[in-house]
Amino acid sequence: MNLAIKKIIEERTSVSKYNEYEMSNETIEELVRLASLSPSAYNLQNWHFIAVQSNDAKRRLQQAAYGQPQVAEASVTFVVIGQLNAHHTLEQTLKLSVDRDVLPKSIAQSWVDAAKQSHEENSSLQRDEAIRSASLAAMTLMFAAQAMGYGSGAMGGFDSQQVSDQFNLSDDNIPVMLVTVGKPAQSNWQQKIRKSVSDILTIK
Repeated sequence: MNLAIKKIIEERTSVSKYNEYEMSNETIEELVRLASLSPSAYNLQNWHFIAVQSNDAKRRLQQAAYGQPQVAEASVTFVVIGQLNAHHTLEQTLKLSVDRDVLPKSIAQSWVDAAKQSHEENSSLQRDEAIRSASLAAMTLMFAAQAMGYGSGAMGGFDSQQVSDQFNLSDDNIPVMLVTVGKPAQSNWQQKIRKSVSDILTIK
């Protein structure tokens, strides 16, 4: 096992208090690039990220997040979005892999056909898939932040409609979670104790 990855997983903790720190756009872009390497069904890549960094945007997001202070204190808060209709653009998405000989054209077309058949007119599947993909990307982003020396915290406490209104999201885009990232303050709690493996694992 890669010991560096193991260390990142074991040392990551949920951060809610941050020191003042200005993060560069280059760092934000690298965090999103790494998050975009997450898996998604048919390689839909059905996610989008809004990096909330300016004081005005933080204020609006904080209001939608019930006033939680970490939105204002973190260097950046990512609104991690799941996209419902990514199957409509899947052919274009997969063309990048086809053009670089990563994926055979015939396989790409079979994925496009399968995704269209399963997702079209199936709003429940579209939503499930969007939430799955965005959640995987959010976790990858948090591990990337940990590896780069930052702390992070996942937030589910926000008004989804208010976030959509404040950041002009279409009906095809679901705000799945917020992820705060920055330099953690000393006053954060240490990692909480997890249940034992025997409590959470069944082997058949």
